[in-house]
Amino acid sequence: MTPSQSHSRTARIIPYAALLAAMMLFIGGTSFAKRLFGDVGAEGTAFYRAGFSAIVLVAMWRPWRRAWARRELMDMALYGVSLGAMNLSFYKALATLPLGPAMAIEFLGPLSVATLHSRRMVHFVWIALAVVGLGLLLPITGSAHALDAKGVAFALLAALFWALYIVFGQRGSHVHAGQAVAVGMATAALVIAPFGIARAGLRLLDPRLMGLGLIAAMVSGALPYSLERIALRGIARRTFGVLVAVEPAVGALGGMVLLNEVLSARQWLAIACVIGAGAGSVLWSGGEDTARAVPDDSL
Repeated sequence: MTPSQSHSRTARIIPYAALLAAMMLFIGGTSFAKRLFGDVGAEGTAFYRAGFSAIVLVAMWRPWRRAWARRELMDMALYGVSLGAMNLSFYKALATLPLGPAMAIEFLGPLSVATLHSRRMVHFVWIALAVVGLGLLLPITGSAHALDAKGVAFALLAALFWALYIVFGQRGSHVHAGQAVAVGMATAALVIAPFGIARAGLRLLDPRLMGLGLIAAMVSGALPYSLERIALRGIARRTFGVLVAVEPAVGALGGMVLLNEVLSARQWLAIACVIGAGAGSVLWSGGEDTARAVPDDSL
């Protein structure tokens, strides 16, 4: 193999390695963040994540240097509110749900946006498959492995707010991505702040917990987001969308390894249905540019 061939092969591998690393960091960071629930609750943990991420993003992109129109600020406000509500709801869901099922239910948000904008009959197959997956996860039986009803409700709320996040994010798509995320995350932190302060109070100022919260924010937010940007430069969006659809399975495996969470065969089947629906909607989307409806900087 010549040096040029070796370099070309390495260049093709790097985007996929970056995406895999992003997934692993997100799962590891979220699992790590879940361990803070006993100290500051889901609300305090969500505030740490959004607050520290906002500080880093604002310092990096300096959105105050841009001349903002009133309509742009309104779009960013809606974008940030939906982002904050999504993060808070997801962390509340994680308080009582395993990571994999929580991610699968939340993933129904972007999946719904992607499929409901389609006019092709085949997409109803993916909608039906997603509904089957959701039905398998809903606590409609009294089995020992039934998911907590409150946790499922919060996960469904997270899915709803993720869908709204996509809609509002598209409205402000002309704004520079870095500046939009910085303003959006700062708004999200303000949305979550009252809940985090009410739950944890002055414990949020504990230096040890603040350090752990900073680590969780970087590992589950800033680093995966940056790596996904690298991946997007070298992976076709359709392929990227299919790969991202497997994140609930990666989350379930991460929950098993890092949090000792054990899923039933029914829950694994439900996750497989959601993954199949997500991958199918991407593969039959009809175009490369519509392969992925939303960036993962929200998760």
